Amino acid sequence: MISATDLVADIADSLAAVLPEQRWFAGKGRPVHAVIPVRATDLAGADPRLVHAIVEIDQGELPRDRYQLLLGARSDLPENLGHAWVAGADDQAVYQAVHDPELTAVLLDLMARGAEVNGLRFATEPGVTLDTEQRSRPVGAEQSNTSLVYGQTYILKLFRKVAAGRNRDLELHRALAAVGCQHIATPLGSIEGPLDTAADPETAAYGMLTGYLRNVADGWAMATASVRDLLAQSLLTEGAPGLVESIDPADAGGDFASEAYRLGQVVATVHADLATALGSSPATSGYLDVVADAMHRRLAEVLIQVPELTPYSDELRAAFDAVRGLEGPVLVQQIHGDLHLGQVLRSVTGWIMIDFEGEPMAPVAARTVPASALRDVAAMLRSLDYAANHLPLGEADSEQRAAVALAWSTRNQDAFCDGYAQAAPDPRKQAVLLRAFELDKALYEVAYEHGNRPLWLSIPLAAIARLTAAHP
Repeated sequence: MISATDLVADIADSLAAVLPEQRWFAGKGRPVHAVIPVRATDLAGADPRLVHAIVEIDQGELPRDRYQLLLGARSDLPENLGHAWVAGADDQAVYQAVHDPELTAVLLDLMARGAEVNGLRFATEPGVTLDTEQRSRPVGAEQSNTSLVYGQTYILKLFRKVAAGRNRDLELHRALAAVGCQHIATPLGSIEGPLDTAADPETAAYGMLTGYLRNVADGWAMATASVRDLLAQSLLTEGAPGLVESIDPADAGGDFASEAYRLGQVVATVHADLATALGSSPATSGYLDVVADAMHRRLAEVLIQVPELTPYSDELRAAFDAVRGLEGPVLVQQIHGDLHLGQVLRSVTGWIMIDFEGEPMAPVAARTVPASALRDVAAMLRSLDYAANHLPLGEADSEQRAAVALAWSTRNQDAFCDGYAQAAPDPRKQAVLLRAFELDKALYEVAYEHGNRPLWLSIPLAAIARLTAAHP
């Protein structure tokens, strides 16, 4: 049997073709010149065989991205695993093992035993005992990572793009659990280890096991269902005989405002728990200049890509410069860092926040820098605006739909802030800084939509037009 490292090297060309097809692969749109094995470890068996691998992707730029792979190898690949096939090597079929519950059971067993294999440390959190009889299935809707649900009990998030250093998601879940936060999934176990050789002092997090949240609804799905309901009622009203007034979102079925209010309370509570667990402090002198400078840099970069921003550039610069003159202390702390409706789940007992990794495109070191909690607030306000406006794209009667979207987003943004103000200072009292964060987030969205979803570009552009016009 060839070594794990040689196996990965043998299928490197096949991986170069397969990896860009994966939704978690961040280098889409750029050619893959080579897949370079960094380390590979046998975790179980010979047939079937389970290999944990770290590969480096050469796409012509430095630094190169590194990814975690779980590879299975069988002499006879079952039909139900045919879709996971990668290549043939050493008279075996090599495939993506996340789809094989027989092999993924090994990960749960290693955590339960507190095993260490070639420097990879599998562990449970203090006092946790795992049921290793649970079979897994991959969650299909994720993008940047891969999660395995074991029965109805656990969920293991496998971090795909990996880097040396602390993992925010794991670290913040542990910190929040330590102070009794009720609005996260309970951390139960982890997979950590070296990023290169077993003797390398630099380690990375490869997996985080938490309790599986049953019977939950995705925040984005709930919000957009509410928008669809309001839009449908509004269109029925519009088509009715005689002169009628527009539907008030408060009177429509499926009103989301009470949930937005509760969500605001939960976000404020989690911010308070993060401050308790990891501290908060007044920002150092010059913090607001650093914030404003970063906003200006983003504006300059996005203007080059998207000239449609030009009519708003002066107002954007003025909004960012206004941050420099703010007086009084600005508190900074650890925050979620990538908050939106897709990062919150509604359980029968309340809202749960997930995925504390931070902004995906930001360097790992930058994600751990303390920031104003208003960044999270602004991000959620932008997400509510997205929920309100994503449906009308390409539809007729755009003015009617725009009016419905504005009414829905205004009501729910206000409700979110009202809820937040019940557990923390009202974010609207820091209007200058909040508005700057909203505009900066909208610029980020403009750049993203321009490069990935051009049909959605009108959403952040319209928000920028509205936010700049409202504050001459």
